[in-house]
Amino acid sequence: MTENKVEKPLFDIDPEWQARRREEIIEPGLPIVDPHHHLWDRGSRYLIEELLADINEGHRILATVFVQCDSMYRAGGDPALAPIGETEFVNGEAAKGASGVYGSVKVCAGIVSFVDFFRGAGVDRVLETHLARGGDRFKGVRYCSVWDADQTIKSTPMDFPRAMLMDEKFRAGFARLQRYSMSFDAWLYHTQIPELADLARTFPTTSIILDHIGAPLAIGVYKDKRREVFADWKKNLQKLAECDNVTVKLGGLGMHVFNFGFDHTAEPVSSETLAEAWRPYIETTIEIFGPKRCMFESNFPVDKRSCSYHVLWNAFKRVASKYSADEKTDLFKDTAIRVYRLADAL
Repeated sequence: MTENKVEKPLFDIDPEWQARRREEIIEPGLPIVDPHHHLWDRGSRYLIEELLADINEGHRILATVFVQCDSMYRAGGDPALAPIGETEFVNGEAAKGASGVYGSVKVCAGIVSFVDFFRGAGVDRVLETHLARGGDRFKGVRYCSVWDADQTIKSTPMDFPRAMLMDEKFRAGFARLQRYSMSFDAWLYHTQIPELADLARTFPTTSIILDHIGAPLAIGVYKDKRREVFADWKKNLQKLAECDNVTVKLGGLGMHVFNFGFDHTAEPVSSETLAEAWRPYIETTIEIFGPKRCMFESNFPVDKRSCSYHVLWNAFKRVASKYSADEKTDLFKDTAIRVYRLADAL
């Protein structure tokens, strides 16, 4: 199956609105690896300059990981190799960061791109080409599988089939990841977590990362059912945590599917307000998986609709204030370094 690419602005960000909220940086010396952000230029622009402008707001970011967002795919040639364009593009941005000209942050020290698993054995050729173009920075694949019976719920421009992670053809391609020691990032909704658990049990030696805490939905048919959704989401996470090969990213809560509404306030909200709203979800995930299997993520520029970069990380630090120094090291840095194999890049 090949995704349909829609090159159009997805996120409207008002810099003047964001600039009205400035906060003192909490724990400015705490080292952070941001394991999830995007880069694109498709009506809205978010390239290394915009990313570093956010990073330079004050937190101590050591390195970042770029995650697939259908950016700069090749326009011609073999369609199977179109996603190689994303790796080539991001590796170029990473090389700019590694030059030191833009500062000390190892931008895109890890690259997560796309491979169409429905190509079966043909996946090998695509993975090998990603490796050839991305080198040591290429770490794995993200394949979105977001689906709900309520078709009004949209979080990407693409549509995906029901129960895709259970498809035998999908799994035949997925199986190729292990031979290259590649990880898999999963973007799905809370109702689909059992499918990911089945996938993780079937492939116990493949590292699987659940993005955005598994997206407990609060829009569409789930609007005004936050309590019921939370209970279902927690139950699904508990079963998923039985799979030792799964880690979770703590973030993405600024997206519209969580329906906190912070992107629609007259004034940007404080990190205290964000922390209060997000704490039950983040603390529950950490309680279930433990700090060594969780990592905070920015999900920028997607979450930039709700807050600025420095406010986001202040909110995370407020939530994490109850944890020990060693636990915070895992949550903000070490889990990401281990899962994405970044030690040599730092």
